[in-house]
Amino acid sequence: MTDAAALPGQPRGQVVSGPATERTHCVLAPNPSPMTLDGTNTWIVSEPDSDLAVVIDPGPLHDSHLAEVAATAERAGKRIALTLLTHGHADHAEGAARFAALTGSKVRALDPALRLGDEGLGAGDVVTTGGLELRVVPTPGHTSDSLSFHLPADAAVLTGDTVLGRGTTMVAHPDGRLGEYLDSLRRLRSLTVDDGVDTVLPGHGPVLDDARGALEFYLAHRASRLAQVETAVEAGHRSAPDVVAHVYADVDRTLWPAAELSVRAQLDYLREHGLV
Repeated sequence: MTDAAALPGQPRGQVVSGPATERTHCVLAPNPSPMTLDGTNTWIVSEPDSDLAVVIDPGPLHDSHLAEVAATAERAGKRIALTLLTHGHADHAEGAARFAALTGSKVRALDPALRLGDEGLGAGDVVTTGGLELRVVPTPGHTSDSLSFHLPADAAVLTGDTVLGRGTTMVAHPDGRLGEYLDSLRRLRSLTVDDGVDTVLPGHGPVLDDARGALEFYLAHRASRLAQVETAVEAGHRSAPDVVAHVYADVDRTLWPAAELSVRAQLDYLREHGLV
């Protein structure tokens, strides 16, 4: 979920509804909005020579979308063996139970309430299906249960809402925390430096083919916003709505509720660190 439109200097990419990398195919959910950009990206991931596939984030409870995801896999000669969730927000996870029933697949997630089956997901886990390898990367901050999935064979990472293809994501206070989010961005940046990741496959918006540039942009943007919030507080703007009106004046007002969540997380961070 975004809290801003495309920003100056942000790495750009192309909106994808179809093949994105050798092992990934995007099916775009029909739920566009200021918060979901073009809609939710549902990812079908599979080794080219395997008849098994993994779906990441089946999306909202929208029967025609769920059926299209299953049909897209079937047309490619794939059977959905597993469903994974990046986090529990409805635009990513609401359709998971229905999709699992439709495909006969289990659902794995960090949050036990979202799982269908005995297996969860956590740091260090490696999901292997039909020769496919997905490494679980904890990326809390947007939400406490946010995960990303590193796909080494394509030098890519599927980021859910932690990194978007356009704009920036909100820190969903109080569940989301800014300190954790900054750590998660640094963790993802490390994948670009140490593991050669060059592609971001986001939960919304276009694919980004400069992963390191995207992560550097996100970190710089967060530092800039945090400094703006700190300056606003020092100038007497004490309440979160007041700070939003001052700092996010250039952002579409329809996004101010999301911005307010991020501001509340920023204010908590500043207080925790004795900066305000």
